[in-house]
Amino acid sequence: MNGLKGRRVILTGGASGIGRASALRLGAEGCVVGIFDLNGQGATQTAMQINEADGQAAAWQLDISDRDAVERAHAEFEGRFGPVEGLANVAGWDAVSNFLDTDRQFWDKVVRINLYGPLTMHHVVLKGMAARGFGRVVNVASDAGRVGSSGEAVYSACKGGIIAFTKTMARELARNGVTLNALCPGPTDTPILQSFMGAGEAGAKIAEGLRKAIPLKRLGEPEDYAGMLAMMLSDEAPFMTGQVLSISGGLTMHG
Repeated sequence: MNGLKGRRVILTGGASGIGRASALRLGAEGCVVGIFDLNGQGATQTAMQINEADGQAAAWQLDISDRDAVERAHAEFEGRFGPVEGLANVAGWDAVSNFLDTDRQFWDKVVRINLYGPLTMHHVVLKGMAARGFGRVVNVASDAGRVGSSGEAVYSACKGGIIAFTKTMARELARNGVTLNALCPGPTDTPILQSFMGAGEAGAKIAEGLRKAIPLKRLGEPEDYAGMLAMMLSDEAPFMTGQVLSISGGLTMHG
């Protein structure tokens, strides 16, 4: 894709799932990838895969809601590779439960990871982008933030917040040459979905029900999103900002 070769990108959540698939795609496109993840071992493995394929990547183990840790890692990345030109916020977490059965401790964890974490990343990284007059940002939200999802009330609230935040920042930073867009995956074969479906016959029935409901008749795979994420960070989308793109196999069609 145009403009990705040599582009310096920080990506969160690259240890597994959509984050890993996206990091590998960015590496294959020639990006210099900095992977921020609480799972340091997984992040390092992803970086090794990129480097072994003649790409360029490095990993940092950190909690993205920890401002000091993010600032240190950001400074180390820029000191080693140069100014950040792209940011992909992919990291997320949830455990499925009806809202009335949850408590404040659970809410705080979900909000810290899915909302405060991305807010922190933006606040640290985008100041440099705005000052330099260029930047590309992709926030991986969720269709749960667009249409809701039973058993994921707080997660849905966070993802809906990320969608609104993306649009607002796209307006605020347009004059600075920084674009921001949101990518909303539908049902995808990730640890979050697996925890929702559960094990055994019950889980198999839920999975089959989802497959039947999706027009393309399958669950999403992490690799289904990597190309679009890369495109939004590339020079193929210079006039695209503040947009929300749902990728759900047709489950949540809208116009």
